[in-house]
Amino acid sequence: MTNASSGVEIFDVRRIRFVEKAWHPISEPNRLTMERAWSEAVQENPNLFDGPTVACMNVERKEPGSLVLSWARAAYRYRMLRQISDAPSVSSVFVCVAQPTEDGRLLVARMSSSTSTPGRWQLPGGSMEPPLRGESLDVALLRRHAARELTEELGIDTLPESLSLWVVTRGARGSVGFVFRAPALPAEFLHQRFAALVSSEREQGRASELDRIALIDSEAELSCLAGEQVDYLQPIVRRNFEFSASSGSA
Repeated sequence: MTNASSGVEIFDVRRIRFVEKAWHPISEPNRLTMERAWSEAVQENPNLFDGPTVACMNVERKEPGSLVLSWARAAYRYRMLRQISDAPSVSSVFVCVAQPTEDGRLLVARMSSSTSTPGRWQLPGGSMEPPLRGESLDVALLRRHAARELTEELGIDTLPESLSLWVVTRGARGSVGFVFRAPALPAEFLHQRFAALVSSEREQGRASELDRIALIDSEAELSCLAGEQVDYLQPIVRRNFEFSASSGSA
């Protein structure tokens, strides 16, 4: 299914195969341009971290319910290549979590000023990191990463096995997102845990990745959120409330 307004594709998947490939060669002029752009970005925002990431090389839909994701090891600074017209395309792989409340609302979050996308609304989550030696990139690893993002961004300790892979998205830039659903939690608990996390980060002299959360009860409420929204947010929010209505639960 493709959302016409956002250009985001949503896949219902049962089987995913992950294939590691080598990264595209980068010409020396483009590499120098990338390094210069990264240096300028870090000067503007010293909180940026050039950590290892998973880049999406290709996605193939072999048959209904089955995807093959080709990926490569990259660094966060490679995203600067997006500013260069003749450079290799850089698409990311990320995880995010649909966190419902017990009263049927859905949590959305705003990125803080310390991040590369300040003020942007999205689901809690983040870019995927490559597997360590001896590990494989698979759904189990994605699930563990999604659980860690809930802890780091919301202060919620959720068991990885309680997260279920729901859908996979592909945005206009080709970035692929693995969307997990979490068990419903009380709204008050979510607010308390997030407030405690932000306070703890501040006491330690750090800025939290998120600076605000909102619990919405419909797709229409997205229009009340001031600021940019990640491309997958509207179609996933719509899918969430359709799912809740059809299942008769949050």
